[in-house]
Amino acid sequence: MKDTKPFIVEPITTDSPSDGNPSQKWIPVAGEVTKRFLSSVVPPESQKEIADSSVSILGKGVSPSLDRGEQTGLVVGYVQSGKTMSFETVAALANDNGFKIVIVIAGTSTALLEQSSGRLQSDLGLSDSKLIRKWVMLTNPSDYDDIKLIQGSLESWKNPSFRKTVIITVLKHHKRLSDLTEVLKKIELANSPVLIIDDEADQASLNTEIDQIEGSATYRRIMELRDILTHYTYLQYTATPQAPLLMNIIDSLSPNFVEVLDPGENYAGGLDFFSDNSKLVKIIPSEDIPSKNNDIIGPPESLFHALRIFFVGVAVGLISTGDVGNRSMLVHPSHLRAYHQTYYNWVVSIFDSWKQILEDIGSMDYDELIEEFQDSYHELSKTVSQNLPDFSKIVEYLPIAFDSSNVIEVNARSGRTPQINWRNSYGWILVGGQAMDRGFTVEGLTVTYMPRGIGAGHADTLQQRARFFGYKKDYLGFCRIFMDDRSLQAFENYVKHEEDIRGQLQTIALQNTPLNDWKRIFILSPDLKPCRNQVLKYGYSRSEFSAEWIAPRSIYTSEDIIKSNQMTVKSLRSKLEFHENKGSEKRTKSQRHLVCKNVSLQMAIDELLLNLRISGTADSERNTGMLLQLSNAVQEDQSELCDVYIMSPNDRRVRSIDSSEELSIDARGKITELFQGAHPVSPLNERGKIYPGDRLIKQEDRVTIQIHELDIMKDKELVAKGVPVIAVWMPERLAQSRIIQVQPSQGDPDATF
Repeated sequence: MKDTKPFIVEPITTDSPSDGNPSQKWIPVAGEVTKRFLSSVVPPESQKEIADSSVSILGKGVSPSLDRGEQTGLVVGYVQSGKTMSFETVAALANDNGFKIVIVIAGTSTALLEQSSGRLQSDLGLSDSKLIRKWVMLTNPSDYDDIKLIQGSLESWKNPSFRKTVIITVLKHHKRLSDLTEVLKKIELANSPVLIIDDEADQASLNTEIDQIEGSATYRRIMELRDILTHYTYLQYTATPQAPLLMNIIDSLSPNFVEVLDPGENYAGGLDFFSDNSKLVKIIPSEDIPSKNNDIIGPPESLFHALRIFFVGVAVGLISTGDVGNRSMLVHPSHLRAYHQTYYNWVVSIFDSWKQILEDIGSMDYDELIEEFQDSYHELSKTVSQNLPDFSKIVEYLPIAFDSSNVIEVNARSGRTPQINWRNSYGWILVGGQAMDRGFTVEGLTVTYMPRGIGAGHADTLQQRARFFGYKKDYLGFCRIFMDDRSLQAFENYVKHEEDIRGQLQTIALQNTPLNDWKRIFILSPDLKPCRNQVLKYGYSRSEFSAEWIAPRSIYTSEDIIKSNQMTVKSLRSKLEFHENKGSEKRTKSQRHLVCKNVSLQMAIDELLLNLRISGTADSERNTGMLLQLSNAVQEDQSELCDVYIMSPNDRRVRSIDSSEELSIDARGKITELFQGAHPVSPLNERGKIYPGDRLIKQEDRVTIQIHELDIMKDKELVAKGVPVIAVWMPERLAQSRIIQVQPSQGDPDATF
């Protein structure tokens, strides 16, 4: 344990419950367990931030002082960014603040469960005999001895000096979860606050059989576990929150509050690896990627290149650290084990061959190999900021680098994923597939060789392959990722999606907005799907407004909405100076418009578009997608301009709405056509010479806003006058793909966004 000054947690800047804060329900206090954990495990520069975020997370749940209650929260971090450290801190706070049981649902494989259990035992000081017992730890409890131990620990709370919190780690498997539920059923849990931490909550926990009455097995077991508890907070930890966010918000596992974790300064993530022109990513040529149409019979040149980069890095590491720490390489060829064996054999063959050649100093093969390593040395020199040792020193250490490295195949071929004792070697080359995706920690990873495609294109699955993210700014220059160009594009698109969704969730967390009220709308490339469809009760739509007009169709709404929109338009007109637009003198009154050019797009958003009330679910979805796209344009260029037109101000147009009983409910009440066409229509060579039509009243590369004020007819009867309808032209240069999901339980479909 480090000999450091005890950490003191200052009060976080949040209102107390008495101030009416809807998010922070109570304020946990850091006691002996939390302070010991922070001072002995968390780096000093991160202690305050982790303490504050953990207090915020636990405080949004159910207070232990209450008799009963339940809350479900979502905690979002980056891949390999410290989520475990966060939930360990939250668990320590739970101990200090009266939670009698902490349950950690820790992984879908025995290897991941053992990894999590071992870390909790070490970090929380459970194996330190010099510490006062504050915990009782069990893994996969299932028998009478476990029942007695838990019951005895709960009874220890009668004496505050000897109370102990039970911490249970359980495999995310229906059988293990069922066993745990049966154990807890036999225990008196009244007045026993429980904290449940679901690690990698988007995996396996969610209902994958949403159309079935009972639901999928693991989901049912989690529901059964929660059903026997009367006082608990359920925290979902994940780096890929798409599925928990898009699932049915009335589902018990749907989160109702959110916390976004910020990584430390030493973290290297998507923005570091997939920014424009990154020197850390290398494209694997298509001829080097095996497929049905490309049968590769030997190791491709790009694999040789990746291995040379890795071993130069290993040699530098040994020179600078003297065999302290680790350097690793990940070869991630496919989800199919047959490919693992092939690549494993290739890597072992190359490893053994090079090792033998390095012992034959002066041979032609030796000279050629050293020359190739020198090319890799020059490649690394482009990104390694600190001074590299002379290449002659690297050559001296290359044989040592091979002696200090191991190659291992990592999959469950033998029945379970092998455990790696990182202390046994400095260098490691790991060859495998899905076993090294989610939750698998690769110590000191520098080089990743990943000749596999994006598969089904699930964004969350793709991101979980990113084992190359982590706290590695100190050696980032030695890192390289080898992948095909489509995967590179997918990761670049994912980074934009990730930053967008994190930004929205951070706003929700800061403003203490209930997560259930949030309309799910975020950037996502058309090449990607947010998650697997079988966990989604409701679908989502896509919008990529590009070189098109966006206008509502449901324009006949309540009188209150019409009056509100009229006032919004009137207010905007009073702030702008309009002039008649140019055109043929032969135009009719309805073809003559007013225009104000070079209007600040930000001003148009603030004064008009944000204040409009839109009715109808489909129109609301499109309107919100449009607003986000326009807002993004302003964020990228605050000087973005638009043109605003008042259409036909001197001759109000009349439009009819559909009301036929033969139409679907969704089609009724919608305008048949907003835009007036060209004049004349014929002959073809004369078409539009007097008036080009409303759709051409715009600049092609600039946002254009048309304000139409219409009289509405229904069944040949005038039912409304001066109804404002806004049409917005979105130029192609501002195109941005988004997905949109608005669920029925999120209120009146006529409600404004």
